[in-house]
Amino acid sequence: MTELFSIGQLARTTGLPVRTVRFWSDLGLVPPAGRTSGNYRMYDAEAAARLDLVRTLRELGIDLDTVERVLREQVTVADVAQAHVRALDAEIRTLRLRRAVLNSVAKRGSTTEEMKLMHELAKLSAQERQRIIDEFVDEAFAGVEPRPEGAHIADGMRQMPAELPDDPTPEQVDAWIELAELVSDPSFKARVREMAVAGSAGAAQPPAQADPAKVSEHAGPALAAGIDPTSAEGQQILHRIIPADMPTDERRALADTMATFSDRRVERYWALLGKINGWPERPPSVPVFEWFIDALRA
Repeated sequence: MTELFSIGQLARTTGLPVRTVRFWSDLGLVPPAGRTSGNYRMYDAEAAARLDLVRTLRELGIDLDTVERVLREQVTVADVAQAHVRALDAEIRTLRLRRAVLNSVAKRGSTTEEMKLMHELAKLSAQERQRIIDEFVDEAFAGVEPRPEGAHIADGMRQMPAELPDDPTPEQVDAWIELAELVSDPSFKARVREMAVAGSAGAAQPPAQADPAKVSEHAGPALAAGIDPTSAEGQQILHRIIPADMPTDERRALADTMATFSDRRVERYWALLGKINGWPERPPSVPVFEWFIDALRA
């Protein structure tokens, strides 16, 4: 004869509270095997096994509707487990982003509004983050003749990672926040468009005398040493980059061309994109070219 248990006995056997056993039984998850003459529910060994399964699934965060489907064999435990692994992965990413945002807030001493903005931006999906960047690039390059150089720059400016890292650093969160603020600035968008239009018009390549390698080689140390580009010493350094007899009008034209394609905020855009993507960090070059431009105009 099959041994039967009362709710109390079943609760003691499984270590569950009586009220929990009764609640799950009322839902039909653990049906009684029979009733006593006094109409008290009695349970068999199978009920104890079902209780153990229900408890395990519930402790894993699986809702009661899904538990019922498992017990009715409408879905397998493996299918449920796989679905919950995906859900937990998404939840873990969200928690890590929240932690990174809070670390960033603590470091920056942000206000409540800044914290809200940072959290909203950080939790955007990969598609939403890419959309923000794509819209910015599309507007900046709209109607611009697709020259190879311009197309390469536009494609480069779209390079958002598919996902922020699972455990983003506060610096990466800060970079994304700053990048989102930067591309929403109309003046920055106008500046990028100015460069795109100028490049499309054929001004992307400065005259041969402005060899970027020479600018970095000579103007870089001069800037680091604090040499005034308008001073006699600064002009001597300039003449290591361009011919000393270059006419004034050519110098000014070269300076204007270089200024069109030298912008600290645009360089900052690339630096932020690199930080988000984990690219190797490069020292800023625009200040060096600004020194060169000032020397040309002296």
